[in-house]
Amino acid sequence: MDRRDFLHLLQAGSALAALAPWERALAQLNGNASIVSGFPAGGMGDHVARPLAEKLRGKYAASLVVEPKTGAGGRIAVEYVKRAAPDGLTILQIPSSPMTLYPNTYRKLNYDPIADFVPVTSTVNYAFVLTAGPGLPTDVRTASEYVKWAKAHPPQANYGVPAAGSALHFVGMMLQRAGGAELTAVAYRGGAPLLNDVLGGQVPVSVSVLGEVMPYIRAGKLRGLAVSSAQRSPFLPEVPTFVEQGFPDIVVQEWLGWFLPARAPSETVQRLNALVREGLAAPEFVEALAKVGLQPMHQGADEFARIVRADRQRWAPIVKAAHFTAED
Repeated sequence: MDRRDFLHLLQAGSALAALAPWERALAQLNGNASIVSGFPAGGMGDHVARPLAEKLRGKYAASLVVEPKTGAGGRIAVEYVKRAAPDGLTILQIPSSPMTLYPNTYRKLNYDPIADFVPVTSTVNYAFVLTAGPGLPTDVRTASEYVKWAKAHPPQANYGVPAAGSALHFVGMMLQRAGGAELTAVAYRGGAPLLNDVLGGQVPVSVSVLGEVMPYIRAGKLRGLAVSSAQRSPFLPEVPTFVEQGFPDIVVQEWLGWFLPARAPSETVQRLNALVREGLAAPEFVEALAKVGLQPMHQGADEFARIVRADRQRWAPIVKAAHFTAED
C-alpha cells in the first residue's frame, strides 16, 4: 500500500467514525436485503412487506426484496432466518403465532423465539371474525345465538379454520369452552378454500381473518357474528365483539412483526425500527392497509420485545385449558 492509498483509507475511516451509530451501521449495509415471509405471495403479508420494501430501498440497504419461505405454519421461514448471518440483511416478517402461540402448543420447536431473534417492531395488527354463510339459518345473527343453535343441532355444529392449532382455531375452542357447546373444528389448508366452503354452505361458520371476509360481509354474502378484538373494529363497526356478547375472555388480535437474527447490531435494529415507523405513518400506506382490514401498529424495539414475551405467557393457560398439542 503506498502513501496515497493509506491516506485515502485513513480519510474514509475518519469519515465513518464521524457518523452517528445508526449511520455507521447503514454504511455497512451495502448489500441486498431480503424480507423473509412465512406465507405465500399475494397474501396479507404482501400488503405490508412490499410497500415497506419500496420505502426502505436505498435508505436501509441497497435493495430489498420479499422472499416467501412457506410451509409448516410459518416455521420454515423462522428457522431460515434463525440460521442467517446477523448482519441486518435478512429480516423475518411473521405473524405472532409462531413466536407466541407455537412455543405453547408444540412439544419441540427448532427455534427459540426469545434467544434466537431480536425483535424490531410490529407493523400491523388485525382481528378475527366469527363469520356465517348460507349453511347457518339467517335468524342466527350473533355468536351467542350461534352457541344456542349449536346446542340444539350438535351434528351440524362445525366451524372452519384456515389451519389447525392457529390462533383462529383457539378462538373457536375458547368459544366452545365458554359457551358450553360441542363445536367441531374443521381445519383447512389456508383461508381461500375455507372461504369457498363458507360461501357455498359446506361449513356453517368460520373463524377468519377480518380482512379476508370483510368484502363479503359488506356485500351481504356473509354475516359477521362477532369480532375478536377488545372493541368493535372500525372496519366492521356493526359487528359486536365477543366481549359484548358475554364472552369476556375471548379477546384475540394478532400482529405482524419484524425480527432480525440474534446478535444483530443494536444500531441496525434501531435504524430499521425508525424507518418502519416512518413508512407506516405515510397517509397513503395507512389508507391502503385499511382497505384490507389492517391497522398500523408500531413500537420501539424494547417495547415490542416485552409484547412478544407477554403474549407468549398469555397463551400458556389458554392452551393448557384446551388440552391441545400441535402435531408436525
